[in-house]
Amino acid sequence: MDRRRFLKLALAAAPLALGLSAAREAYSFELPRERRVIRGLREPLRLAFLTDLHLGPYLGRRQLEEWVAATVELEPDLVVFGGDIVDQEYDGDLSEVVELLPRLRPPLGVVAVLGNHDRTRYRDLSPFRRALREAGVTLLVNEGVQLRDDLYLAGLDDWRTGHPDIERTLAGGGEGARVLLSHNPDVIPRLPDHVDLLLAGHTHGGQVRLPLLGPLVTSSEYGRRYAEGWVEAPMPAFVSRGLGVTVLPFRLFCPPELVLLDLQPA
Repeated sequence: MDRRRFLKLALAAAPLALGLSAAREAYSFELPRERRVIRGLREPLRLAFLTDLHLGPYLGRRQLEEWVAATVELEPDLVVFGGDIVDQEYDGDLSEVVELLPRLRPPLGVVAVLGNHDRTRYRDLSPFRRALREAGVTLLVNEGVQLRDDLYLAGLDDWRTGHPDIERTLAGGGEGARVLLSHNPDVIPRLPDHVDLLLAGHTHGGQVRLPLLGPLVTSSEYGRRYAEGWVEAPMPAFVSRGLGVTVLPFRLFCPPELVLLDLQPA
């Protein structure tokens, strides 16, 4: 085969190859470990952060079982879900949530906040709340919980579809670290300076990223500013790419992630 013919065939096959790669990427996940010093902590904290599961038309029980098993192996002190546990197209009965999430038994518990897809799917949150409660998950909606003398974890209602109240959410807590869980990172510019760590998801890291161009869509009013990872903010702020997909079952150059945050005292 001469060079010209080879290049033609390679260019013709490229879209198919990218499509197959994007489909495979959607059904795998990475386990990055992030280390950060956090003001207010007096003891180390191992926190497993799972967000944007999007249980629904593309991802279901098998993937949830894999994510739960991987989380258990990490032996975290605390597990937090950053919203969008279900996709807005989810048509199940939440039985997989009730059955599988109790396998998570970290010492400090399992906590979740609402995402826009959770709220869109469940206009009446009662079934969703009940399933999480049966699974041993504490759902925080504009409220917080003192998990240790040096750790107050607060959960904000979804910034886009809920009724977020920052002041109410951060009203409690002692002198330790204040960690805020918000599905949407767009809350960052509105936060007071006494938040010591923000955890968010929502963006999927773009879900599809192109070389040189980066993420095509982030669903953020700030574009790529809060797309993924540690982002520029007044406080340490981490945005996860999440585990699921929405609209289409593809990820490209943007693998799903289940993050272990190794948080250290200042």
